[in-house]
Amino acid sequence: MTTYHCPVDGTRSDTTALTWCCPVCRGPWDLDFTPAPGLTPNALSARVNSLWRYEESLPLASPRVSLGEGRTPLVPLTDTVTAKLDYLMPTLSFKDRGAVLLAELARRLAPERVVADSTGNAGTSVAAYCARAGLDCVVYVPEGTSAKKTGQIRAHGARLVTVAGGREATALAARAAADEPGTFYASHVFNPYFLHGTKTYVYELWEDLGGRLPGALAVPVGNGTLLLGAALAVAELDALGLITARPRLIAVQAEAVAPLAAAFHAGAEDLPPDAPAVAAPTLAEGIAIPRPPRARQILAAVRASGGTFLTVPEDAVREAQRDLAGHGFYVETTGVACWAAVRDRDRGDDLVRGGVVVPLCGAGLKTGMG
Repeated sequence: MTTYHCPVDGTRSDTTALTWCCPVCRGPWDLDFTPAPGLTPNALSARVNSLWRYEESLPLASPRVSLGEGRTPLVPLTDTVTAKLDYLMPTLSFKDRGAVLLAELARRLAPERVVADSTGNAGTSVAAYCARAGLDCVVYVPEGTSAKKTGQIRAHGARLVTVAGGREATALAARAAADEPGTFYASHVFNPYFLHGTKTYVYELWEDLGGRLPGALAVPVGNGTLLLGAALAVAELDALGLITARPRLIAVQAEAVAPLAAAFHAGAEDLPPDAPAVAAPTLAEGIAIPRPPRARQILAAVRASGGTFLTVPEDAVREAQRDLAGHGFYVETTGVACWAAVRDRDRGDDLVRGGVVVPLCGAGLKTGMG
């Protein structure tokens, strides 16, 4: 039976419970789940054209809340860099990959309400999928969140709660609400079902590249949900014998808010206990996370892959957004961070050896130009 487990102290919980974190250390859950054998590129051609085609590798089956998420295109940007257009998802961001699993799980558990917290994209995704599932939804956002994102959340029928004090204060407010009886916390950080949704990003790469993966995956990192999902998928594909080489993980942070990059380059295994709780202003608001709860896991995943952390200054984010728009891709400021980090890398650079894929993970309509 699939269960939650705490990677820190080994505590376990049934996934039918509404316990959103480890009751001992209050840390995020992981999921005891092993994909079933049988997935091969040849077995996929007749399946549903969404992320649910990878049914052997997902902890839920037969969804009722799908909006057709997944199967986003790959488009070359240079000889070495390819973009995956995850801003073409139903709510215009990659967060749909994880939100659909959270909403499907919540539908089955039938809570009184669903609570989420977000700088915008995760909130819009959870709101949309809760609307699809007929679930009451409350989304907590920091003050200053893009009006276009908050408007999208309201349009899906969710109740919006704006919190003063930034991203960390918003998370704390949502977690307090999550402790109320009858509440399902649709956390893209604490609930591992979200990671099992984001891992489909890599399963799609594997399928579209003919049963292989590129030399490197560049991923924007705030709370690290896409990176950890990618690492999970790589490990699963390797264990199933479906790949012969693992890609390097290139984690990208905004220079203004780069706690993980600093810890990585200092050789640390986790963030220091006195890490600042408030993020500096940055155009890449979606990855402006000063104290990600899964910091230790993120750092370990990047090191294990032979990858690294890169940071990008604000001017590079602006220029990368304009550059992509000039080539037909209208992407929000957070979503251009990886292109900003790798666009000027020469094809002989070891970092992009074997090719690198970058996610364009949120539509420009959500924020406008930086």
